[in-house]
Amino acid sequence: MGKLKLAVLISGRGSNLQALIDACAAPDYPAEIALVISNVAGVEGIERATNAGLPVLVIDHKKYPSRAEFDLEMTQAIEAAGVELICLAGFMRLLSEEFIDHWHNRMINIHPSLLPAFKGLDVQARAIAAGARFSGCTVHYVRFDMDTGPIITQAAVPIHTGDDADTLAARILVQEHIIYPQAVRWIAEGRVMIENQQAIVDGADAPTAAVINPLP
Repeated sequence: MGKLKLAVLISGRGSNLQALIDACAAPDYPAEIALVISNVAGVEGIERATNAGLPVLVIDHKKYPSRAEFDLEMTQAIEAAGVELICLAGFMRLLSEEFIDHWHNRMINIHPSLLPAFKGLDVQARAIAAGARFSGCTVHYVRFDMDTGPIITQAAVPIHTGDDADTLAARILVQEHIIYPQAVRWIAEGRVMIENQQAIVDGADAPTAAVINPLP
């Protein structure tokens, strides 16, 4: 069986793209990146992809009269590359319902909060302002409503006294780079099943210990 072919969609620095590039470099990793698409020219993520020898397309959304036409251009490029799974990695465009439906259960995203809490933007600052004791990150299948869809995996990150949005985001990013490649591996291995809008990972157990913050 061949490796699962990925398209990674980016808009910026591409740090999660880099995590996937690094994972795919391992001979036993069951996925490979067939295409990287950026909707913004000149971003660091393009340089990361080029340095890794990956096919890169810049599809500027500003050149299309509608979201649907922009999304259709992406779909045509993604299908031409033989892609089986789309990974959104800091892709800062809302996708059309037609695009999301076309790639139903074949598109995942990573979001820097413990969904369903703190959807959208500025999530670390909002978590701190709310007095939350934990934040984190979530890998989930994409649905039309923003930051929804079956959750594959999450990493919880404690919020420290004195944290600001930047320090918290930096600690969360470390965990993003761990759980995104892991989620892709599980999908490539055929271990993720969706039942009643929940993602079930075959053979993966929940931790038994609770984490308390602040410590007693």
